[in-house]
Amino acid sequence: MKIDRRCFLSLAGGLAVGHLLTPIPWKITDDIAIWTQNWPWTPVPETGPVTWKNTVCTLCAGGCGIKVRTIRDRAIKIEGRTDHPVNKGSLCPLGYASLQYLYGPSRVKTPMRRTGERGSGQFEAISWDEAISEVSGKLDALRKNGRAHTLACISGSDKGTVPVLFKRFLDAYGSPNFIRTPSGRDAHEIAAYLAQGHKDKNIGFDLENATFILSFGCGLLDGSGAPGYQFNAYSRFDKGRTLVQVEPRLSNTAARAKKWLPAKPGTEGALALGVAHVIVKNGLYDADFINGYAFGFEDWTDEGGNIHMGFKSLVNEYTPQKVSAITGLDANAIESLARDFARAEKPVAVCGYNECKPSANIDKTLAVHALNALVGNINQAGGMIVFADPEYAVSEVRKDRIATEGTAKPRADMAGTDRYPQSRYLLDLLPEVLMGANENNLPVQALMVTGANPVYTTENSETARAAFAKIPFIVSFSSFMDETAKLADIILPDHHFLEGYRDVPAPDGVGKAVTSLSAPVVKPQYDTRNTGDVIIDIARSLGGTIGESFPWKDYDTFLKQAFKEHYRDLSRNGYVIHAEKPLPWDRAFATENGKYAFYPTRRHAAGTDDKSRLPAYRELDIPGDKANGTLALIPYKSPRIAAGAVANPPFMTKTIDANVLKKEMLFIQINPETARGLNLRQGDTAVIRTPAGEARVRVNLFDGVMPGIVAMPAGLGHTAFSKFIADKGVNVNALLKPSADPAYGLNAAWGVRASLQKA
Repeated sequence: MKIDRRCFLSLAGGLAVGHLLTPIPWKITDDIAIWTQNWPWTPVPETGPVTWKNTVCTLCAGGCGIKVRTIRDRAIKIEGRTDHPVNKGSLCPLGYASLQYLYGPSRVKTPMRRTGERGSGQFEAISWDEAISEVSGKLDALRKNGRAHTLACISGSDKGTVPVLFKRFLDAYGSPNFIRTPSGRDAHEIAAYLAQGHKDKNIGFDLENATFILSFGCGLLDGSGAPGYQFNAYSRFDKGRTLVQVEPRLSNTAARAKKWLPAKPGTEGALALGVAHVIVKNGLYDADFINGYAFGFEDWTDEGGNIHMGFKSLVNEYTPQKVSAITGLDANAIESLARDFARAEKPVAVCGYNECKPSANIDKTLAVHALNALVGNINQAGGMIVFADPEYAVSEVRKDRIATEGTAKPRADMAGTDRYPQSRYLLDLLPEVLMGANENNLPVQALMVTGANPVYTTENSETARAAFAKIPFIVSFSSFMDETAKLADIILPDHHFLEGYRDVPAPDGVGKAVTSLSAPVVKPQYDTRNTGDVIIDIARSLGGTIGESFPWKDYDTFLKQAFKEHYRDLSRNGYVIHAEKPLPWDRAFATENGKYAFYPTRRHAAGTDDKSRLPAYRELDIPGDKANGTLALIPYKSPRIAAGAVANPPFMTKTIDANVLKKEMLFIQINPETARGLNLRQGDTAVIRTPAGEARVRVNLFDGVMPGIVAMPAGLGHTAFSKFIADKGVNVNALLKPSADPAYGLNAAWGVRASLQKA
């Protein structure tokens, strides 16, 4: 049997990932985490009776069920909960290592007030009464000065009761500026509205029951999205199931896939339309769905007599030969992919949720949704599922005149304005808005940050840091001294997730409507408080209609009331499934005609021609000057590196390969052919430059990355937390730069232009 270089790379990568996905290395890491004395703050387990307690990990959006082994009041071990509907026993390295956060030195142990220059890290401990009094005093003064609308909240999620409390607080206070951090959900929400008429609904993928997964860049086995759910779904695959990965780099997911298609980055939408072309041309689509439950497949005429191009006519242009020229893939491979996908028993196409960089390309997302519609796999087992968040039993907010007027003001991030009417949150635009405003007219005068670390995670992070530093008053609710907390004026530390109650709605991309309960397994280690309790106390301190909108004794009372009769199941089982089956096709779509819209008539986009209303491929240029940057920098995700708001714990960093991070130096991946043209060899030190900044890196030659591409791991380069975490590698967000989609304002850039030169 002949084995070429690509086959060898896939085989080697597959063996590595197979080793990664087995419990053996993580069991060893877990045991090391329990017993090692390499760090002086590592707890020594006490002797005594052993108990196991169920809860949910909240360090990322995955919402994995876990069980924690405790001795007395000491947690000593974490495992995946095998009976939990999300992860079914699977757990990522971050979950295994999370005890390091519970007992580690990066914890904020008490309310803190800044005493030195902003960002210096100089704080003093204060009491909770002092902290709440100072925060409510600042907010009261801002409101009395007629600037209630300049309060903003940046949250890691808008799902769950704690975000509900923050949104409620801003509503009662008089501000429209609740802002969710960017994710793949942004594009899916807009696509679901345009194609299915659903506003603010969840799009999930039933990977567990799918027989053919066509992944457009989703890091299904790379620790992105909901890692436990995806690891478990893949473990259920047998010889009759297929995973095809489309991306420009041989990731863990690509290595374990049956086929890896290294398409040029940014061309995934064209490939989706090329697959659709083959399906339509050969009549491989689901005729029952298309004829009975879809609109805009064929050309159609509006009420004014104008003829519009349908999806069928659009994809007729995207022949395999044309798409081959765009993507760099073989035309026969595109033809074969389309036939295999359409003929599979339960095929599903996925994109967006699990990308390391949440490039919000609406055209690509609509094209991928359309593939699922073509094969009739919407709201079906193994397909794309639409479901709503649970409805909480919460009374209406009481508003006074200030609140009514303030919430009617335009948002600071421009989401929902006349310019971007369909976008809900545009955090990537906020730094630019702040940097362009003078001190007296800043659209954000006070900022609350919960469950997020935007100073680190926002692209062009140095500019973001400077922009947020202009805000007069910042309050962080972080449990850890992260980059954003370090910039704050007041820190009101939340419990670690093992110390308090919180509901955890189904994570993005999971194909089921489930809410889990994160419950305390140990007593609070320090003088921290549940953020839900703190926001209730701040509201009461402000009084008036704001206080009246928060009548609950504490957060636990609010949580029980919000779930009403479901709370018993939630507390007893640790989760509740809200809907066993999704809506059938005749009730699934909320468009004007009750059908799936291949032609989204509600779409807001530049231009008036038919193609501007259909998900046609448009080449999107990435930020940077071609003359000064002949390469393209893309980030990549690794299951061994936490790339979100929370940093890698030290034990987890010890599992990173030496060709990714060696001491404090980070390695970038580059194709040997590209490296030869730059006179670079393995291990060389080089300087990478982009429009956002520059960094010293080392070179790792890797045949698994396309020529002209430089790949850099996400999640390193922290400047905060503790000495065990900070100053290791480079923050790729400091080198990336967002590029706003002209119609929606979402970041549509898949990378950034870069140059690389030997140091």
